[in-house]
This record gives sequence, C-alpha cells and structure tokens, in this order.
Amino acid sequence: MLPMPRTIAAVAAAVAAAAIGIVAPSAQAAPATTYATNYAALGDSYSSGVGTGSYLPDSGSCKRSAKSYPALWNQAHPGGTFAFAACSGAKTADVRSSQLSVLNSATQLVTISVGGNDAGFVSTITTCVLSSDSECAAAVNKAKTYATTTLPGDLDATYAQIRAKAPNARLVVLGYPRLFELGSCFLGLSQAKRTVINQAADTLDEVTHQRASAANADFADVRSRFAGHGVCASNAWVNGVTLPIDESYHPTTSGQSQGYLPALQAVVGVRAH
Repeated sequence: MLPMPRTIAAVAAAVAAAAIGIVAPSAQAAPATTYATNYAALGDSYSSGVGTGSYLPDSGSCKRSAKSYPALWNQAHPGGTFAFAACSGAKTADVRSSQLSVLNSATQLVTISVGGNDAGFVSTITTCVLSSDSECAAAVNKAKTYATTTLPGDLDATYAQIRAKAPNARLVVLGYPRLFELGSCFLGLSQAKRTVINQAADTLDEVTHQRASAANADFADVRSRFAGHGVCASNAWVNGVTLPIDESYHPTTSGQSQGYLPALQAVVGVRAH
C-alpha cells in the first residue's frame, strides 16, 4: 500500500517469475524480448527497499537496499547502467527536486512509486494505531480526499518532468499493496481500521493508475500479488510494527522479490540471456 517515510512515528522474486514470452498466432512462442538496461529507479521507500532490513552503506537515510525490486531487476540485467535514486520519505516534489538529475537521453527504463507520502499516510496510520475506529476513518477520508483532488496534479507534474529529462525511456509506475488481511489478527488493528486503510490503498492506486495512463506510462498493480500476504497473514510480505520503527508497514524481502519484482517483470518482460 502507501509508502512510509523514514520518520514513521509510533508505528508503522531472488527473481521469482519465469521469462515472459509472446505467443504468436501460430502458437509458436517468440523469443523473449531483450530490454535495454540503462535503468533509473526513482521514488519513495517502497522503491528504495525500506522494510528489508539491509541497506547499502552509502545510501544514508534514503535506505536503499540490494534486496529492493530495482536492485534485483538490475542484478538480473547486467551490462547496462543503474541509477538508484529512490529515497525513503520522498514525496512527488522531492522526486522532482532531487532525483531527476540521474536521468538523461540515454535512459531507457524508469520505474517509480510515489504519492503515498504526499497523501499523508504516516499521520493517517499513526492515528489509526493510536485512536478509535471513527478517528481512523476520518483520517483515512482526509487522505483519500487529498489523493483525489491534489495528488493528480502532483503526479502529472512529476511524470511530465521525467519525460522531459528521459525522452527515450519507458516509464513504469508501480502501485502499492493493501497492507492488511481482514481475518483474525492477534494484537492487531481492528477489522474496521484495516478495512478503511485498505480502501485508501485502492483509492491511491486508482488515482495513480489514471495519471500514469494519461502520461502514457505503464502501471504495475501489485495488489493481487500481495493478496493473502498482508499484515496478519501467516506468510506476510508486509511488516507489521517492527524495530526499527521506520520499517513498519513496508514490504519484506519476500514482498520485494515475490510481489514487486514479478509485477515489474509482467509489465516490461524478462530479458533473454
């Protein structure tokens, strides 16, 4: 679902998909397309890899991880360039001001997840953890209002500037998973709170998908891949409340390798070697 910045307060595939071929009308499978690998990964903590528990020593507070889907994609596609600019806590304005310098006319693939921090998910989920069901619902509604009224313009500006900086690149926008399963959850949030938070993820994904389509970008929807693996699942791909606290409600290593990476592969394809 929505990304959590590095200051989250009080709370919170290994390449797994097979190479995707194209079936010709004769039922003969065509060779997998070889995709160029001058690759730039932009966005927030869901792209930097917060939640995996292992971070590159030179990434500082951005918490970029070798276990993130961008790093895993790059490892599977050697021979090109890799600009890893995604940063924990990034909003759309941060992407525009501090991440686009890695782009140029030679960039051939750009991925990004962004928007959750703009909508204020940190404060929203903090309210949901610490307050009543009704206060949680009110906070979620406020975030959803932002997502449907202000965020579209923020996303449009961001995608347009990416296009300007990397005119030859394919742009892939990745969405967010629903954070929670809705069954029994020992010591977890109430089902009412989990339901409205998941609904906020749906709103954010719908808005992001619409704006990506308007920008002629591809959208990778991860919700179905994370289904059954949210917080409260027996095999969760999303952290619950953790220490360090800023890893709470972020994808685990499995969420990156089995959720996000295959979603990217399904859109772009897997390079033939």
